[in-house]
Amino acid sequence: MQRSTPVDPTKMGAGRAIAVLTSGGDAQGMNAAVRATVRVGIYTGAKVYFVHEGYQGLVDGGDNIRQATWESVSMMLQLGGTVIGSARCQDFRSKEGRAKAACNLVKLGITNLCVIGGDGSLTGANEFRNEWSELLQILLKAGKITAEEAKRSSHLNIVGMVGSIDNDFCGTDMTIGTDSALHRIMEVVDAITTTAQSHQRAFILEVMGRHCGYLALVTALACGADWVFIPEMPPDEGWEDHLCRRLTYQRSIGNRLNVIIVAEGALDLHGKPITCDIIKNLVTKKLGFDTRATVLGHVQRGGTPSAFDRILGSRMGVEAVMALLEATPNTPACVVSLSGNMAVRLPLMECVQVTKEVTTAMAEGRFEEAVKLRGKSFENNWNTYKLLAHVTAPDVKSNINIAILNVGAPCAGMNAAVRSAVRIGILQGHNMLAVHDGFDGLANGTTESSGWSLPASMIEEISLNIAKFNIHALVIIGGFEAFVGGLELVTAREKYEELCIPLVVIPATVSNNVPGSDFSIGADTALNTITTTCDRIKQSAAGTKRRVFIIETMGGYCGYLATMAGLAAGADAAYIYEEPFGIHDLETNVEHLLEKMKTTVKRGLILRNEKCNANYTTDFLFNLYSEEGKGVFDCRKNVLGHMQQGGTPTPFDRNFGTKMGAKAVLWLTDKLKECYRHGRIFANTPDSACVLGMKKRAMIFQPLSDLKEDTDFEHRIPKTQWWLKLRPILKILAKYKISLDTSETATMEHVIKKRGTV
Repeated sequence: MQRSTPVDPTKMGAGRAIAVLTSGGDAQGMNAAVRATVRVGIYTGAKVYFVHEGYQGLVDGGDNIRQATWESVSMMLQLGGTVIGSARCQDFRSKEGRAKAACNLVKLGITNLCVIGGDGSLTGANEFRNEWSELLQILLKAGKITAEEAKRSSHLNIVGMVGSIDNDFCGTDMTIGTDSALHRIMEVVDAITTTAQSHQRAFILEVMGRHCGYLALVTALACGADWVFIPEMPPDEGWEDHLCRRLTYQRSIGNRLNVIIVAEGALDLHGKPITCDIIKNLVTKKLGFDTRATVLGHVQRGGTPSAFDRILGSRMGVEAVMALLEATPNTPACVVSLSGNMAVRLPLMECVQVTKEVTTAMAEGRFEEAVKLRGKSFENNWNTYKLLAHVTAPDVKSNINIAILNVGAPCAGMNAAVRSAVRIGILQGHNMLAVHDGFDGLANGTTESSGWSLPASMIEEISLNIAKFNIHALVIIGGFEAFVGGLELVTAREKYEELCIPLVVIPATVSNNVPGSDFSIGADTALNTITTTCDRIKQSAAGTKRRVFIIETMGGYCGYLATMAGLAAGADAAYIYEEPFGIHDLETNVEHLLEKMKTTVKRGLILRNEKCNANYTTDFLFNLYSEEGKGVFDCRKNVLGHMQQGGTPTPFDRNFGTKMGAKAVLWLTDKLKECYRHGRIFANTPDSACVLGMKKRAMIFQPLSDLKEDTDFEHRIPKTQWWLKLRPILKILAKYKISLDTSETATMEHVIKKRGTV
């Protein structure tokens, strides 16, 4: 939505006051949202207030409503829970309680309220807003407020952010806290699987989620569970026998463990709860397996927030402040949501209505509809799970050979993509071939690296081996090398007919630099590794005041990791190649840190992408900052190196890899049918060689040849990168006086119209 006249963002909030509260259950990432709301509010010239203890603090007033400062939200990002406190509040449910809350806000001149909580908290906020005029009249009559105060506070703006580990709020792909909860769950699953394998045990794990099966579903996908029970889709009649057959089959093919995931609200078709104990008794009695049950409970709410949740909370906080300051008396109360990787605004009550419709659909046994109402993200996860679980390979083979190869540096999550691609292929009746050592392996089986461009001799060898092994399609999983290699194979189709087969490139690289996709498998894991390291480094500075850390991240010429880690770890600056910088910028950054050391926050964090500048190296920056900071702060430097490529894949990367692998092979299966002519496969159209990427809100296939225009081959990056729009947020949250482009704002969308029902 374009505005006709640009607005100075630093004056938008002048003379206004914003209050921020967290309500209901706590969720990791709430602090990031509070921090962003406070800092962006102050940046716009508004006064910002903390409301401690949720709605209870709003009702009680007094010391519970305190003005926030820039420094008061420092060192909050890495803390779980909510620093300003949350509480269940009975008082706010009564009109008398709401009148007290209104009085407290009016006295402080607060007419903008930002609520971070679940659907109950947000519904309460909307009710409060609808009653506002009536509450002012009650307070006027009682003499609690003056006519002047009532006039000054005649209208209340409300914006919500959904903070809930359950991801049970319709309209947003992810709620704040969900990703972190998945991190906790996967840590436990990984720990449990090692002990289960040692003893040949069956493990039953109960995860949170109330009446929403999102956590259970994604966990099952990410760990390859044998079975998952979720409230939205009760198992068929006779599930007990089916489950036992499934577990027996898994043991018969050599698996030493079984994992069953149960959502806490799981039910059977008759509405009876399915609990860990019921399943444990069934498996023990019927199969005699050594079975253990674990209820994860509140560990899922605890711990440090993931990088994803910190960035999500920060982005939502910025959008919430903008939504509040742009609201008019006619604007409906909105909730800031995530759709794909875009922040969108949705009418609060539409989202609440759809969320309630899910409960109704489940109660009435309309389970397919309940899954659809949960949203695209939930539906995609469910469909992928159905594809991969409880299915046996067909007796009839397709006589199709699909080869899978990994190209370039390894990254976390590649194995998830390979696993799901192989399984889907086998279920389609295909013969799946694993090519070792990337393009080299496809050419001649050698293990020497060939650089990232394919020599002509290698292309010839590849075409010969494609013919020799009768390969009908290729899945190439990797980074920029995979993209370029795929492109070269397409170009060589004119010369080598054997290369006229469908192929798909799945982006997998920590650098996140593959054209055609907003995200690459492995980037989330690397981002979390960097963020965790930055947390530890910042913590080490707590004892020794006035210290600045300079940290070098990977990424080649792509500044994704440095920028996003800067947002997640609260960096003062992130130097990247895409945003050229000179000595004047470095001077500004040093002066900024010298000023910062005069406040109560006496530490600094600077991130530098490894190839951001050939001359301003990490050593140069270290020497510059050390010299200029003499007597005020001292410096330390860290080059994170290859630890960013290793580690256990995050739930996001496992889930993303699983969906990408499955989607790629299903697409190839359809393409092979299209390209079958006169008893053979012949594919030479641009759309038969694609990159499978995540773009904005969907996974889409884009022809490799179409992406050439948008590629900077010299620096191995796409020419347009969505995350560059987040860089101003990084600078504003670090207290730089820069201009935020407010000419383009998130449009208010309609969740009900969007899903095309009501």
